[in-house]
Amino acid sequence: MNFTIAIDGPAAAGKGTISKAVAKHFGFSHLDTGLLYRAVGAKTLSGVDATEAARSLQAEDLDAPDLRTPQVAQAASKVAVLADVRQALVDFQRAFARRAGGAVLDGRDIGTVICPEAETKLFVTASAEVRAERRYLELEANGLDISRSQVLEDVIERDKRDRERSEAPLRPAQDAVQIDTSVMSIEQAIAAALRAVDAKRKG
Repeated sequence: MNFTIAIDGPAAAGKGTISKAVAKHFGFSHLDTGLLYRAVGAKTLSGVDATEAARSLQAEDLDAPDLRTPQVAQAASKVAVLADVRQALVDFQRAFARRAGGAVLDGRDIGTVICPEAETKLFVTASAEVRAERRYLELEANGLDISRSQVLEDVIERDKRDRERSEAPLRPAQDAVQIDTSVMSIEQAIAAALRAVDAKRKG
C-alpha cells in the first residue's frame, strides 16, 4: 500500500512531534526532511560547498549530533533557498514518499512541491511568539545559552526567509488541512492530525 502524508509548517509549530506520532499510529515510515537541509547546512559551516554537500549527502549525516543547534538551523534555512540544493534532495524525498507501507514526510514544501499528489496534506502552524518559546525551552534543556529575545528574532527571520524565497516558499497547499497549535496541547494537536488523516483514508 502506498499512502503519503505530507505535513508542512514553520519552525517549532509541532509538525515534527505530530509527524512522528502519526507515523507510529499508522505504522508508516517517517522522514524529517528538515534534517536533510540541516545536514547540508552543517557541512557548509565546515567549508563544504552547499550543492556538493547536498549531492554527496549520506544517511549517516542525518545522525550528526549538532543538527539541532541554532547555528545549523540558520545555515539550513540559507541553503534551502538554493535551487541546486533543493533539486539534489528532491529525488531522495519522492522515493521515500512512495515506499511500500505508507510514509509521513514533514518539512516546508512537501504538500506543494515534493508530494503534490499526497493522499493527505496537513499544514501545522502557531504564532511566532508561541513557537519561539517552545524553541527556547528546547534549547535551554539542551544546555544552550541563548535569550528568549534572540530565539524570537531567529524565528521571525527564518519565517521571513522561508516565506519569501523564490524556490518552494513556505505556504499551505490549497487542499491542506490547517492545524493551529498555538493553544493546543501536544495530545490535542496529535488527535486533530489523526482525525484529518482518518477522514482522508475513509474518504
